[in-house]
Amino acid sequence: MARIFAVTNQKGGVGKTTTCVNLSASLAATKRKILMVDLDPQGNATMGSGVDKNEVNKTAYDVLTKKADINEVIVRAEESGFDVIPANGDVTAAEVELLNEIGREHRLRLALNKVRENYDFILIDCPPSLNMLTVNALSASDSVIIPMQCEYYALEGLAALMNTIEQIRETINPSLEIEGILRTMYDPRNSLTRDVSSQLQEYFGDQVYGSVIPRNIRLAEAPSYGLPALKYDKGSKGALSYLALAGEVVRKTKAKAKEKAAALA
Repeated sequence: MARIFAVTNQKGGVGKTTTCVNLSASLAATKRKILMVDLDPQGNATMGSGVDKNEVNKTAYDVLTKKADINEVIVRAEESGFDVIPANGDVTAAEVELLNEIGREHRLRLALNKVRENYDFILIDCPPSLNMLTVNALSASDSVIIPMQCEYYALEGLAALMNTIEQIRETINPSLEIEGILRTMYDPRNSLTRDVSSQLQEYFGDQVYGSVIPRNIRLAEAPSYGLPALKYDKGSKGALSYLALAGEVVRKTKAKAKEKAAALA
C-alpha cells in the first residue's frame, strides 16, 4: 500500500514543485510505482512531468468534484516514468464547487483510497497557500515533506506551516506527521544558509533530510523540456541530489515499516 506525501510549503518559490516532480522521477528510477497528484491550478508539476496540461481531458478538478472516477483521470508520463493526476486552471473551480459540500476536505483521500494499492508512493504537489486544495492534500496524506530555503523568511513560513499541520491533526487527520524538511537552493558559501541550516538541524533533528538540493541550472532548465532533471541530465548535481533524497525516503519508509511490524508482533 502506498505511503502518501504532501509536498507543501505556504511560502512560494521554495522548490516545492521541483521537488515533487524530481523526487517522483527518482523514486520511479528505483523501480517503485509512483503516482504524482498535481493540485496546483498553475499545472507546473503536470507540465514538468511531460504531460501537456492544455491537452488533458480530465484533471484533479474531476476527482475532487466526483465528475469522473480517479482511474479515468490518471495519465502516464512515459518519459518521466510515473503516473500523473494532472492539473490546469480548471482546478481553481473545484474550491468554489466544494464550498457547500459535506465532507469536502476528504474528497481526495476517498479517491486515492481506490488506487492506493497500485502504488508504492503517492506524492501531492500543493498550492503555495492554505486553501481547500491544500486541506484535501493534508487530509489524504500520511506525512508532509517540506521543501524550504535556508533564509530568514523561510523560517517564518515554516512556523506558519507547523501551526497549520497541528490544526489539521486536531480536526481532520490525527495521524499526519512530518516526513522531512528538505533544504533547497542550498549554497554552503552563504553564511546565512549555514546558520539557518544549523538552526533547523538543532530544532528538528533527524527530521531534516541529510540530502540537500543545490542551486543548479539543470534543475531550472529541465521543466522547459517537460522532463525531470534525471531525464534531462542524469549526471547533473540537481539530479544526483534528488536520487540521494529518494534513497533517504525509501530507507526511512522501510525503517518505519519494520518499527510498525515489531510493535504489532
